[in-house]
This record gives sequence, structure tokens and C-alpha cells, in this order.
Amino acid sequence: MRALLKPYPQRDLGIVLLRPPGDMLQHFSGKRLLITDEPADLRAAPDGLVPVEAQPLSRDPRLAAFLSSERVIGLAGGWDALAQWVKRNRGCQCTDFGGQYHHHELVQVRRARGTVSLCWTHDNEYRDKESAKLDAAALANVTEFVTEAIRARSRLPDGHRLTLPELCWWATSKGLAAQLPEEIICEALGVKCRAPGTQMKESDTNPYEKEPREALVSNIKPVLALAVDPETNESYMLRPKRRRYENTKYTQWVKRQPCCACGNGSDDPHHITGNGFGGMATKAHDLFVIPLCRRCHDSLHANTQDWEKEHGTQEHLLLTTLDRALAMGVIATGKAK
Repeated sequence: MRALLKPYPQRDLGIVLLRPPGDMLQHFSGKRLLITDEPADLRAAPDGLVPVEAQPLSRDPRLAAFLSSERVIGLAGGWDALAQWVKRNRGCQCTDFGGQYHHHELVQVRRARGTVSLCWTHDNEYRDKESAKLDAAALANVTEFVTEAIRARSRLPDGHRLTLPELCWWATSKGLAAQLPEEIICEALGVKCRAPGTQMKESDTNPYEKEPREALVSNIKPVLALAVDPETNESYMLRPKRRRYENTKYTQWVKRQPCCACGNGSDDPHHITGNGFGGMATKAHDLFVIPLCRRCHDSLHANTQDWEKEHGTQEHLLLTTLDRALAMGVIATGKAK
């Protein structure tokens, strides 16, 4: 319950009286109440219960395109979930039709970028017809549905006002940060947003400053993202041609790790050899590498058998390196498309 009440202080007695409307008395059962200052957006509201309002972010025009995109709607539950939400929370939303008659049966109709609730009468009247007000109502429904879905899936309580950082965190966790509007990214990063085509003084230019979207993507981009395709063309070939997997980012990470033989700083990512994973004039896949310093690397190629007796097999060291990469989150899945 949220209520807006005018206090009547009785200073001589040290008490404050509150006079709620008669229909609010059922909400007072002896439990303690939290009293807070009147928010600025409710100064013109009358005394009484404060109705549950739409999320403020759902009314932000900067977020309309993002919140109504197909991918965001899909992650929020999909079009069927949106239709069910509109069915539970909306009556007939048509205000253009002449007269006040509304049929008691309602339908949920896809319009423009959202879904709107209409009675049978107004559904027949506006079917296949343009209506700016109905399109606006449909867009408002989908933005409110998405913001409420984000709030619920973030395990935030009912009535909680979703904040911009919370929305950005949800978008980041779902891999949608790069699709956020430029103004929202700038606000989240705390940088000044420059409109496209804005002229700048030469003294204000910074050649080392990244664009907000580039900075955001680089901060959250994983070192490696894996995708599994169970139906590649080679899967249906009798003798498929071998394709070598290459990933310079992973090999650069391996190069920065301690040498797996002596523990000193490594110099090269060594592709394991002598085990059939390579080929004619080619190396093993870039995932099959271990960090070695220059001295240990030369020793391995000079006498592989003696080197493995002293430091362990290349296969075991490879598994140790892969285990370290997985445990540190270097190799991740589902974070980039």
C-alpha cells in the first residue's frame, strides 16, 4: 500500500493525526507504517491511495525502440506473454470511437510495435485501419510489459521503480548492451552525449577517447565466445577437409601466462606436437596451446621425449592450461553473437 495523506500535528500532545478516506481504513491493522516525504511527482495528487503506476523508464522515449524490439520482447517472455499481460491489466483501450458503448468481450490485437486490448465493437471498427492513438497505446503496453518483466526477473519487489543502472545490468547480462540507445549508454557511463553531426572545437578533440558504444562493448566483451553448430557441411561428408581453428585473442592470453615448465614468464604459445593433432605444413588448433618460455620451448623441440619425462606430457599440460582458462572465465559461451 502507498498512500498520500495530509498530517495534522498536535504539538502540545506530541502526536500527529492522519485522516485517511473511509475506504482506506481496511489497510490499517495495527502494523507499523513507513512515513516518507512527498515525492515531487505527487505534489498535485489528491489525498488517498496512490495507484500503481507504470515504470518511469517505460515512458522514456529514448528507450521506446529498445524495449519494443523483437529480441527484447522475446527475452521478456514473448508475444504470447505480452498478450496475457494486456488481457489481465487492460480494458478496452479505444477512445476514438463515437459513443460510449463497449462490448464486454475483449481481444488482444497486434498493432504496430505492440499489442492493444479492444472490445469486439472497437476491434471490428478499427480492424485494418490506422489509428495513431491505438498504435501509441500498443507501444505503451509493450514498454510497460518489458520493464515489469525485467523488474520481476531481477527479483525486485512489486512497486519497485526500475532504475537505469538496473535496466543496463539486465541488458548486459542478456548480451543486449550494444543495442542500447547512444544517449542511454552515455548516461550509464557518465559521459557527455554528443548529437550526431555536432561540431567540436579542435581543442576539445581527444584522439584516444573511445566512442561510448565502443567503450561499453569492449568492457563487457568476453575474450572468447564459443558457438556449437551440430549440422556443419563437413558433418555430412565422407572425407571432410580439415579446417584449422584460429583465435589470436586466446593465444595472446596464453602467451601472458607463466611458463608451464619452469614458471617464468612465457614467450610463446606452443602448439602441441607429435600427437597427430597437426597436419602437413600446419599446426594444431589454437586451443591446443601451452605457455612456454623461449628456453623451455627450444628444449622441447630439441628432445621432446626427455622434455616430457621431466615436465610432463604435452597433453596433460594442455588440459591444465584449458582448465585454468575455463576457471578464469577466459573461455565463455553465450556472451557474444
